[in-house]
Amino acid sequence: MQHLFKGTRLLRSLLAVAGLGLVAAAQAQSDKPISVVVAYPAGGQADVTARIALNPMQKTLGQPLVVDNIGGAAGSIGASKVRDAKADGSTIMVATPIELVQTPMAMRTKYVSEDFRLVGQIASTYLMLVTRPDLPANNLAELIALAKNPGGKELSYGTTGRGTIYHLVAERFNHDTGLKMLHVPYKGAAQIFGDLVGGQIDMVFMPLGGPVAGMIQSGKFKPIAYTGPTRHPSFPDVPTMNETGLVKDFVFDVWAGVVVPKATPDAVIQRFNTALADALRQPSVRKEIEGTGGIPSAPQSAAEAEKFYVSEIARYRAIGKAINLQPE
Repeated sequence: MQHLFKGTRLLRSLLAVAGLGLVAAAQAQSDKPISVVVAYPAGGQADVTARIALNPMQKTLGQPLVVDNIGGAAGSIGASKVRDAKADGSTIMVATPIELVQTPMAMRTKYVSEDFRLVGQIASTYLMLVTRPDLPANNLAELIALAKNPGGKELSYGTTGRGTIYHLVAERFNHDTGLKMLHVPYKGAAQIFGDLVGGQIDMVFMPLGGPVAGMIQSGKFKPIAYTGPTRHPSFPDVPTMNETGLVKDFVFDVWAGVVVPKATPDAVIQRFNTALADALRQPSVRKEIEGTGGIPSAPQSAAEAEKFYVSEIARYRAIGKAINLQPE
């Protein structure tokens, strides 16, 4: 019995030491900054949206969140770094469907979409179909009729490259309406702005953020239809794509969300999910997001975020398959 008592006492001592070790590790982790990769340069909408959400999140988490802007290769450089990071919550990402889903469809990357898990969405920016101001079409029906009978060279649409949301949404539009228009890829949105105003291209599906709203209001772009589920409050006279009855299930946005490597433990994911949900419930945070032209997301559970992410992968891949988009 004495040996048994001594053994029990020794086991308790070992468990106590182990427990102290776990507490110490947790405390060390709580003091360690979390690296937050944003796959675009500082000052862009993705970067600004990330910083709006991160400030309140770090207060909930009790850990500093440090943004690491890693731009280049359509977001794939930043995404690759997160894929290769330890799946322990020390590195996360504020990402969009562009680098997570669309880039791997158009170019050869070190990762696939399934290498990540979406913790939750932060905000969305829907797209506006806009044309050059002098295009002789003032609604979607007139635009389709003109595209089918252009009376000369075929109509053209601008994008920021093959496989981007600009490209995939325009091709989905072509597919649904039986149109064939000329694809004109650009290196960036600024070039599209200039050529659309100057009449070198005819139309573009443009995320309604940054300077786009102002260019519509000043008459430099003509708005035709909106890809949101409801009309945009700043443009109440512009119908949604679905409202026109000429297309169906035509709701597309560029969302931003918190992403982690796939192998990240559920407990860590839940911790980030809770912090993000707390941030999105703050009126000041939602107001800041709206100030960027974005629409703040409703808090969602980790399971809801995962289901949404899987559905996004599926629908964009379906468009890619329909146009035979292959990585290059």
